Amino acid sequence: MRGNLTDMLDAVVVGSGPNGLAAAIELARQGAQVKILEASPTIGGGMRSSELTLPGFVHDVCSAVHPLGILSPFFKKLPLEDFGLAWAKPAASVAHPLDDEPAAMLYQSLEKTGDNLETDGESWKNIFAPLLNKPEELFEDILGPLSIPDHPFLMARFGLPGLRPAVGFSKSKFSGRRARALFSGCAGHSILPLEKPLTTAVGLLFALSGHMEDWPVAVGGSSKIAEALGAYFEFLGGTIQCSAKISHVGELPDARVVLFDTDPLQMASIAESVLPSGYLKRVRNYRFGPGVFKLDWALDGPIPWKDPNCLEASTVHVGGTMEEVAASERDAWNGKHSENPFLILCQQSQFDLTRAPDGKHTGYAYCHVPAGSTQDMTESIERQVERFAPGFRDCILGRHTTSTSDLFSYNPNYVGGAIAGGVSDVTQIFTRPVARLNPYTTPNSRIFICSASSPPGGGVHGMCGYHAAVTALKRMHRFEPGPLAK
Repeated sequence: MRGNLTDMLDAVVVGSGPNGLAAAIELARQGAQVKILEASPTIGGGMRSSELTLPGFVHDVCSAVHPLGILSPFFKKLPLEDFGLAWAKPAASVAHPLDDEPAAMLYQSLEKTGDNLETDGESWKNIFAPLLNKPEELFEDILGPLSIPDHPFLMARFGLPGLRPAVGFSKSKFSGRRARALFSGCAGHSILPLEKPLTTAVGLLFALSGHMEDWPVAVGGSSKIAEALGAYFEFLGGTIQCSAKISHVGELPDARVVLFDTDPLQMASIAESVLPSGYLKRVRNYRFGPGVFKLDWALDGPIPWKDPNCLEASTVHVGGTMEEVAASERDAWNGKHSENPFLILCQQSQFDLTRAPDGKHTGYAYCHVPAGSTQDMTESIERQVERFAPGFRDCILGRHTTSTSDLFSYNPNYVGGAIAGGVSDVTQIFTRPVARLNPYTTPNSRIFICSASSPPGGGVHGMCGYHAAVTALKRMHRFEPGPLAK
């Protein structure tokens, strides 16, 4: 591999998910010579698309709807539209169907969302209106490592209630089930029991993002995000080598620094010989949390929701009341399979006509399951969709299942089928992957971690990679290109 290089490298990035690409881009933007090594035949990590069911139906393999992608403080700096990225936006970010009444809807308009929530409309507005005064500044503080915020009063307005469990917060703020359900669905992205601290922060973050931008999909598939990032990186002079699986640091080309867009276990395995045993022991205690079981469908038409307003949303949170959502997430955390799972369902083809043949549609849904689960959740998922969309099964032309083991085979970062880089509870959100003053560093001054297993965690936003690159740039000049050593 070293023989293939003609230039001395400043940095090598192992892995090409959103964070690996972001790290490589920021390094290259600052003039560094950077190479990405990707084990798979194509770049992208979770940002890949494929005809999983039938010819002509383009499905997202992992990430599907990208509220944090369009709002990412780093991605917004990049000319990705010049490299082929286009967003398709819905009329609403989230629909949350309920039995025997219209769905609760999350619109960009705070007023319209409040009107949809009946008696809790004013409470919803009172929560989010102050946060919408300077939301971009707030996002810059949220999507970074633990530090003194640049906007402390705004951050306190978000962070203090954010420390609370979502169930308790919802009960104290909302009297009706519509707002409680809508908020619990947003909080369900935490992959934690909603009785745990910090789940309110996740609910606030996702709901706030929907008031800033309608949650978009990438035209042509999530792979287009990776392709745009990769093309821009190469435009900056970077190089990418695919099908380049690294098993040991001795296989890395000489460089000043190495950044790992991998889970901590892979980093520890590859760099075992150049990291101290105490650090390796702590890394191997890292917790990944529940996994995911996912279904993709080729559909004969739009999903026949009881409430047609659900077709306005890129994401449908299927799970019923707050109590039902909370029970499903609690089950997955406790090693059980919910009979009525909470689903995150995406309907990309409603807004991106390139995803399916004329008149046809794609569908995508997943639920949280115990880590390493081997149980097929197809029946439970489809029954839950059918509950709010009678006749749904009659629309199915083809389906594709993805189990926790399938996810791990597809991307070894998804340990046990966990897609968000690891548990984000109070004991790990600020200390991922281990407690260090700078979470992107390791005891080896030339090795950094830039994956979703570092702050701020999972999501297609690239901020873990950006912050890791900023750290690496401050240290890179101290070293000459060469093999890694303790």
